[in-house]
Amino acid sequence: MAQDQEKMKSMIAFKKRLEDQLEKLNVEVKEVQDTLDTVNLILLEKGFKRGDIKTVTVVAESAPLPKEVVLPTPAVEPSKPTVVVESETVIPLKTMAEEPLALMYFEKQTIHVMPDETKKFKITIPPFSTFLVEKVFAKMQEKDKELVRLGQLAPDKLFNYNIVKEGDLIREIIIKNVDDE
Repeated sequence: MAQDQEKMKSMIAFKKRLEDQLEKLNVEVKEVQDTLDTVNLILLEKGFKRGDIKTVTVVAESAPLPKEVVLPTPAVEPSKPTVVVESETVIPLKTMAEEPLALMYFEKQTIHVMPDETKKFKITIPPFSTFLVEKVFAKMQEKDKELVRLGQLAPDKLFNYNIVKEGDLIREIIIKNVDDE
């Protein structure tokens, strides 16, 4: 009987050590995640240089946009219906070495980000999916959904984004219902 009690005490002590170790590892994971988030923010701030702002005239297309669009391999392009010609602001995104990365087109409450055609930005790159989509865009959508639920935001003003891709290459990111916040 005394031997069984000793085994139980030993198992309880072992369980306690495992729980303590798990708690330490969870704290370490949180610290590493916070550090990674900080590094991502620094990279975003320091890695991109805002280019000159230009105003250009483009032809806008009208069509509802799904969350993600996969472009087929182009064979013959059908003619696209066009709407009104609008003036919009264009900002080139460049690296610190002035290498072009993308163009951002601003129109009303929509931003179009068009990666430079010479670049091959894949949807699977970690900063894109883990940071921009999962952290930034998802949090913005959550915030707007809560505002809609509380009646402080109209459902048609809900933050929304669409990723147009060809295979696993990003062709365009369309961000709708963008405001100053």
